[in-house]
Amino acid sequence: MDKQLKKCPLGVQTFSEVRGGDYIYIDKTDMVYRMAQSFKYVFLSRPRRFGKSLLASTLHSYFSGKKELFKGLAIEKLETEWTEHPVLHFDMSLGKHMGKEQLERFLGERLAFEERKYGIENPAKDINDRLTNLIVTAFEKTGRQAIVLIDEYDAPLLDVVHENEQLPLLRQVMRNFYSPLKACDPYLRFVFLTGITKFSQMSIFSELNNLTNISMDAEYAGICGITEEELTGQLSDYVDSIADNQGKTHDEVLQQLKKNYDGYHFSWPSPDIFNPFSLLTAFAKRKIGSYWFASGTPTYLIEMMRKFGVAPSQIGRTRAMVSAFDAPTERMTSLTPLLYQSGYTTIKDYNPISGLYTLDIPNNEIRVGLMESLLPNYVQSAANEGLTAIADMYMAMLEGDLDGMLRQLQQFLLTVPYCENTNYEGHYQQMLYVIFSLLGRYVDVEVRTATGRVDMVMQAFGKLYLFELKLNRSAAAAMQQINLNDYPARFSQCGLPIVKVGINFDTSTRTLSDWVIE
Repeated sequence: MDKQLKKCPLGVQTFSEVRGGDYIYIDKTDMVYRMAQSFKYVFLSRPRRFGKSLLASTLHSYFSGKKELFKGLAIEKLETEWTEHPVLHFDMSLGKHMGKEQLERFLGERLAFEERKYGIENPAKDINDRLTNLIVTAFEKTGRQAIVLIDEYDAPLLDVVHENEQLPLLRQVMRNFYSPLKACDPYLRFVFLTGITKFSQMSIFSELNNLTNISMDAEYAGICGITEEELTGQLSDYVDSIADNQGKTHDEVLQQLKKNYDGYHFSWPSPDIFNPFSLLTAFAKRKIGSYWFASGTPTYLIEMMRKFGVAPSQIGRTRAMVSAFDAPTERMTSLTPLLYQSGYTTIKDYNPISGLYTLDIPNNEIRVGLMESLLPNYVQSAANEGLTAIADMYMAMLEGDLDGMLRQLQQFLLTVPYCENTNYEGHYQQMLYVIFSLLGRYVDVEVRTATGRVDMVMQAFGKLYLFELKLNRSAAAAMQQINLNDYPARFSQCGLPIVKVGINFDTSTRTLSDWVIE
C-alpha cells in the first residue's frame, strides 16, 4: 500500500499541535459547539486514555477564538463570532502519588503559572482565595468572562481511593481548590471538568450543584473515542495498512479490531465506541496487540478488589440500576461504579421497562489485560511462567493435542508456590478462571462461573470445546455433568464439531488429577 497516511497522534494531546502537525483528527467539533452553547458547568467522565485531554484542549482553542485551527471542521459553519475569552486551564494528571502538603504545593504551582499571565505578583495565601482572585482578575483585565478547564480533576485522589486515612485529607484539599467555582459565577462563561471517577458533588465541589453531568447523555456518547462509523469511513485506509502488513483481508482485520478494541457504550442507545488509544497504537504499529494495559497497570483497581473481596469471575456480566454504577466513588458499596467508570465494564444492554442495565467487559483486550494483572495474585512469583505455559497450551491445541494441552497445565500448576490462606476451593476455581480467560489472547473464550464449577466454552481451529471442572471429585463426574445438563445441545446451532472435556482438580496436590475427552 503506497498511499500516504496522516500520523497517529499518540501522546499528542494539544489540539493546535494535532491540527498543525499532519495528524489524524476525528472531527467532534459539532458536539463541542453544542455543549458550549447548551451548558455553563459541565462534567464528563471517561476511562483513561480516551481523549479527554484533547477534548479539553479543543475547548481551550475554541474559547481562545483561534478560528484558523478549525478550518474545514463542522464548527466552522456553526460559530459566527469567535469571541476570545481568558482561558484558565488546569491539568491535574501530574498530581498523583502526593501527600497533603505536596498536593497543596502542586496546586499552588498550577495557579502561579496562570497568575503570571495576568500580572498577579502578590497572590493570597490559600488556594481557594487565589483561584477566586485569578478568575476575577482575568475578567477585569480582558473585559470578558473566564473559561475554566480542569482536566483529570480526580487524578490526585485515584491512588488513595482505597485508603481511609489519606483520602479524606486529599479530598478536603481538592474541595477547597474547587470551591470558588460557584461563587465566581458572574465572572465565568464556561466551566468544564473531566475525570475517570465520579466523586460526589457534596465532598468535592461543595455547593457546586449546578454541574451538568453529560457522561451518560446519548447525544454526547461519541464525544471521546472512535465510533465504528468513523473507523469504517475516515480511517478505512489504516485498516488496509494493517491488512497489508499482516497478510490479511480488510474484513478480517476489521473483525479483529472490533473484537479487541470495540464494545464501549456510555449510554443506551449508543454507537459502538472503540478505545482510541489502542486503535491508534495499532494503526501506528500496523499490528493488533494489547496496548491499553501496557500504558498503565490498574493498581488502584486491584487494591479495591481486595477491599471489596471481589473475585475475577465476578467482574463480568452483571445487571444493575443506574444508581449502582453511576454512584459517587467514596460512597461505593460495591466495586460496580469503579469498574464501569474506569472502563473495565461498560453498558451492553438496557431494559427501559425494568430500568436495568446489563454491564460486561467491553472487549478482549480488557479481559486479557485485566486477567494478566490478576494472575500474580493466584500464582505468586510464577506469573511469567504462567503466561509461557498458556502460550504452550495454545500451541498444543494448534496441533490438535488437547491431551498435551492439559498436561502443560498440570505441569505448570505443580510449579506454583504454595502460599497461606489459599487452601480452599474458591481460590483454585478463580486461579483456573484467570488462566482459562487468558487463553482468550489466542482463541475465542467465554468463561462462565457458578457455585462449585468453572465452565469454559472455547472456539478454536474449527471446533467448539466445552470444559467442565470438578474439585476433589473425578473427571468422570465432570463429564457426567456435561451430559446430564446436555450442554452440547445449547451449542448445536454453531455448526462446529463439539469436543467435551471433563477435568478434576485436586486441592491436596494443587493441580489437575485427571481428565476425560470425548
